[in-house]
Amino acid sequence: MEYITVQEAAKKWKISDRLVQKYCAEGRIDGIRKFGKSWGIPSSAVKPQDPRKEGGRTVSQHSRTQPEVFPGFMPLMNTPFEPGRCLDCINEMETGPRKEIAFIEYHYFSGQPEKAIQEAELYLTCPDAAYRFSACLIYAYANLSVGQIQHARYALTEIKNTLAANAEKAPCVRAIEAFVVFASSVLLHLPLPEEMPPAQEFLPLLPSGLRAFALYVQAHYLYLKEDYAKSVGIVEGTLDMGAERYPIPAIYLHLVAVMDYMSLKQTQQAQKHLLAAWEIARPDDLIEGFGEHHGLLGGMLEAVIKPGWPEDFKRIIAITYRFSAGWRKIHNPATGHEVADDLTTTEFATAMLAARGWTNQEIAAHMNISAHTVKRYISTVLQKLDIRQRQELKKYMLK
Repeated sequence: MEYITVQEAAKKWKISDRLVQKYCAEGRIDGIRKFGKSWGIPSSAVKPQDPRKEGGRTVSQHSRTQPEVFPGFMPLMNTPFEPGRCLDCINEMETGPRKEIAFIEYHYFSGQPEKAIQEAELYLTCPDAAYRFSACLIYAYANLSVGQIQHARYALTEIKNTLAANAEKAPCVRAIEAFVVFASSVLLHLPLPEEMPPAQEFLPLLPSGLRAFALYVQAHYLYLKEDYAKSVGIVEGTLDMGAERYPIPAIYLHLVAVMDYMSLKQTQQAQKHLLAAWEIARPDDLIEGFGEHHGLLGGMLEAVIKPGWPEDFKRIIAITYRFSAGWRKIHNPATGHEVADDLTTTEFATAMLAARGWTNQEIAAHMNISAHTVKRYISTVLQKLDIRQRQELKKYMLK
């Protein structure tokens, strides 16, 4: 694809450079990409229309064909910002609930669940649906991180009950329902609801940042179905369409790509995506996702992050232990599938690769340890799980 600069687009569309920059930051130009600090705009891109006008007349909020879903839902996730400017971006928001919800998101995604819980509690019964749903969703996952399972269940149930009470089931309500229910089911590896609207029905109703995260969830779902090629195709396509400008969804998209490429034994591609996620996350300390995905990343954190950033690695592992303990309390009883609970993170990563068919030599080369050390780890894992054969590991490992 050929790209043009902001200045070239401004000249082509006969508007100011500043307005083109604004369109890029707001995600209103399809297919844009970020090259360093500059925007690349597809040469075939069409000039965005003024959202306030259509055919020379003012358009009301209700006459748009694709209404925004609950304006204010997960505002930080749905805001483009430069890595390293997350807090600046929040501080620039107008004082009020939207800004406070954005801080709650930041505290959760930066590995501060206690602070996120304390702040989210104030909005669990907020009359504004967008803020209430945001608070409930963050409250649920933050409580998983601190082992308060009943509080997590309460928040997820509150979301479902509130949505179910809406008798009209307007398209925007169905969209947010699909997003919340599908996301919570997939990310907790729980059975999906019996009825779920097709993705093409709700994805167009979501604003750009939420749509990018919803596509991450869809890619994660395909990963669980072991359709790795299709999953990574969604990730690469979503990133190519400009999802990189929304740091939080972009981090999660890159992480699921790591999972896919490790399953395909394409370690160089996996490392590329891990470092891309790390480059986005580290300037703002948005490390929660790395801890949540540790068990699925196939030892990539040990191979890449631990040698280069040992102190950050320790913090990620602390998040992993904390989150996985709460996750298992919901996952194991709900699915009847016991995931190994008493392994160290290194033992778990080694066992995950062994369960996927990696040899001791392949695991050793990947994790920068000796084959003898790998053999010792596997032996310890078998003893802890009280099994005799390597082939039985699949029953206790994540997909």
